Amino acid sequence: MTEPAFDVNELGAADVAAAMARPPHEATAWLRTVAEAGVAEAQVQLGQRRLDGVGAPANPAEGLLWFLKAARTGHPMALNMAGRCYENGWGTAINMPLAAQFFRRAAHAGSDWGMYNYATRLMLGEGVPADRPAAFAWFRKAAALGHAKAINIVGGFHEDGWETPRDLAAARACYRQSAALGDFRGQFNFGRVLAAEGEVQAALDWFEQSGRGATPAFRGKVCAFLRTAPVEAYRRLADRLEAIPQ
Repeated sequence: MTEPAFDVNELGAADVAAAMARPPHEATAWLRTVAEAGVAEAQVQLGQRRLDGVGAPANPAEGLLWFLKAARTGHPMALNMAGRCYENGWGTAINMPLAAQFFRRAAHAGSDWGMYNYATRLMLGEGVPADRPAAFAWFRKAAALGHAKAINIVGGFHEDGWETPRDLAAARACYRQSAALGDFRGQFNFGRVLAAEGEVQAALDWFEQSGRGATPAFRGKVCAFLRTAPVEAYRRLADRLEAIPQ
């Protein structure tokens, strides 16, 4: 099928998003045409599809090349995804210093995921010297943009008194917000708070949501916590969660 002519200068994120509703092979072919014409948003979306194998067999190395092309324009998502590739060895060798550089650029470009990922590198000292105060600042910036995982981590800073006075009320508010936004770690932490307050049924609901949405590794942590609880209902929930296929 011949694509109709288009004006590259008039294409934007909305046009790319509309094209994504097409059948996978057709959408990927359209994205390639537009990406090759220099549209950064199409380059990012094509890079993701090449990474994931949508519309064509996966090719992480090609995905990274498209992220790097779009990153040259300062595209925030492209910068973050290039960082993810170097962080995880997707289509390239793992290079944590380079990953941290891309995350830093993505953070400064306004990407909430870039902020979160750069803060995580600063927290762990991976690819950059460890700097917990700077990590907290970037987590807070991502949290202010509604990033669920960052909100949960900010809650942890408040709970533990890291880089800020210990404030359990602030921690509770963060965990509640993160849980409501769907982060399984936030859901677990809010469940912990409710369990400590004696709100057994509410805690059970959040523990179950967390366990069902979590990675297998984190689900194991949820179950281990529930196993040690003095409430039989928590232990029964652990039985149900452990029955979920891995």
